[in-house]
Amino acid sequence: MSSIPPKVLVAFAAVASLQADSKKLTFDQRIELMRGLTAEYATVKAPLPRSKKPLDFDAKGTWDKQKWDEAAKELGPAARIGDLVQVTHVDIEKDSIILEINGGMKRKGSWKDHISIGMGGATTPISNGGNSNAPSGTTIALRFNASIGEITATDVKKMLAPVLDFDKRSATEQYADTLPPEIKQAIEQKKPVEGMDRDQVLLALGKPARKTRETKDGVDFEDWIYGQPPGRVTFVTFSGAKVVRIKETYAGLGGTIAETPKPIQ
Repeated sequence: MSSIPPKVLVAFAAVASLQADSKKLTFDQRIELMRGLTAEYATVKAPLPRSKKPLDFDAKGTWDKQKWDEAAKELGPAARIGDLVQVTHVDIEKDSIILEINGGMKRKGSWKDHISIGMGGATTPISNGGNSNAPSGTTIALRFNASIGEITATDVKKMLAPVLDFDKRSATEQYADTLPPEIKQAIEQKKPVEGMDRDQVLLALGKPARKTRETKDGVDFEDWIYGQPPGRVTFVTFSGAKVVRIKETYAGLGGTIAETPKPIQ
């Protein structure tokens, strides 16, 4: 045990700063929103135009149909009624949640051509050439015009219901059904267990605050670090593709945590 290294404190401070910038959202709320919206599928209920700027959608469930129509006339449709689309990226701003749909407008070709689902060390492309007939992507900006407050991913999906139907089973739910019972249960309980791969840890805990890597006796280990002092800090250690060790410790102000290896460059 040793004092917290300066670089670890800097990383934790960055996470704390992120919390302060998220318009009163707690760190857990922010993670819940990102995890609950990213990669989710929805059926289009109103035509989605392509647009260079995010399409404004009021949190009260209304939108400027005339502006959306004008965007469609200028750049064409991004998705038609009945199309299956996916949220491929989420940004949380001071008074808005920005959802990138089907890769937005920054990509050419099919967004699915570059996405694979990994399981057990193997990856499988999700594109089969016909899951979605949406010609390209776009971006929707859910505007609150005030503090976002204690909103959840489920709340966001309900707000977007006039244009996107998220009631179908999500990609996360479909993937979870393929997992061993003990892994599925751990994900539902939001805790890591030995034997998980990186995708499964992300589903259980979200993105880590920090990653470190070291080599011992010729074997590479990678630590994913969750939490920040003062409070519980969890180290999830990978060797190869799987979790081999989990360590939890409490770090108080001026306290100590387990010594960590050199950070990943």
